[in-house]
Amino acid sequence: MRSAVVVGAGLGGMAVAGALARSGWRVTLLERADRVRPEPTAVVLWPNGVRALRALGLGAGLDAIATPLPDGGIRRPDGQWLVQPRPTPAERMPVVVHREDLHDALIAGLGDQVELRTGVGVRTVRAVPGERPAVGDGRHTFEADLVVAADGTDSEIRRQLAPETTVVSSGCAAWRAVIPWYRAPQLPADQSVHGETLGAGYRFVAASLGERGTAGASRRGGIYWVATAAGAPRPEPPEIQLALLKRWYAGWPAPIATLLEATDPADVVQQEIRELRPLPRAYGFGVGPGGVVLLGDAAHAMPPHLGQGACLAFEDAATLAGLLRESRLPDAVTGYDRLRRPRAATMVRQTRRMSAVLQTRGRLALRARDAALGTISPRMRSTAAAAAAAWQPPS
Repeated sequence: MRSAVVVGAGLGGMAVAGALARSGWRVTLLERADRVRPEPTAVVLWPNGVRALRALGLGAGLDAIATPLPDGGIRRPDGQWLVQPRPTPAERMPVVVHREDLHDALIAGLGDQVELRTGVGVRTVRAVPGERPAVGDGRHTFEADLVVAADGTDSEIRRQLAPETTVVSSGCAAWRAVIPWYRAPQLPADQSVHGETLGAGYRFVAASLGERGTAGASRRGGIYWVATAAGAPRPEPPEIQLALLKRWYAGWPAPIATLLEATDPADVVQQEIRELRPLPRAYGFGVGPGGVVLLGDAAHAMPPHLGQGACLAFEDAATLAGLLRESRLPDAVTGYDRLRRPRAATMVRQTRRMSAVLQTRGRLALRARDAALGTISPRMRSTAAAAAAAWQPPS
């Protein structure tokens, strides 16, 4: 029986661990934290992410928890439309999923063939010719035919195997929250929760998770919002952070103030936005009879402006699982590197282009951006959506 060690029990790590186990591998899943718990927020999955989850055998679980996310358009802080809402073809419409629901589906997908070990912080990597790859935490060594580094943006495995790559700030921070339905405001019938508002270095996006008063498509329904602001993360406690958000977004179009007012400080999750520059020189490293691969944020951490972080992690998992079913292990490692590096580079390039548009500051630059956004943004989004939609899992 072939064996794998997956480092990191995030979305991508759990997805690939479950896929390998269902293919007959013996899998050990290592997690640095003492408990495996998701953020109480949500995640947007574009068609490529949905397609990847279906390729991983998790389509039925996704169908039970996903809510379609229509285009809500883009407004300025004064309420004027920059981009009017547009109909989205079904094949390009994203879905939004509560992270706790998605976490539950991935946990169920692990089955009983995955050994989950928490409180294990990987510190060493063995990747020498003639020996099986291994990782260690200073007390124990975990050896396998394949090591999957799904240990996030600060991946220790990537640091040792691809030291040319560094983690840098994207120049902004994000705050996310889900207001559960029992606390969510009742909005007027003519007021949509969906949509995006874009200012000078500030952005606010909201979406509905299911329908009020019913189970909806999500077991954990509510209203999901994301606020992004230029600058460093705030060191203050959540109550003060939420007060700052209310001040920063005061006067912005409804229902932003209403949503922030209904948010409990305990709902808010702050995140510094960081990325990898340059991307690693390789995503697959042949080691002895097997190898090491980088997956998810360990391979291509990027700003969230196109919502592709989780989608690319699921693509990684589906690609690796598919190659391992069809190829010898060394060939699968080589094929994974060959397929995933150009794919990640394309999506990172699209994300950085959008970042430049979204983070525009200065009066003249803002006027130029807003004047052109009705043309530029749909075209850029269409290009990015087409690039995302073009992905297909290995046959």
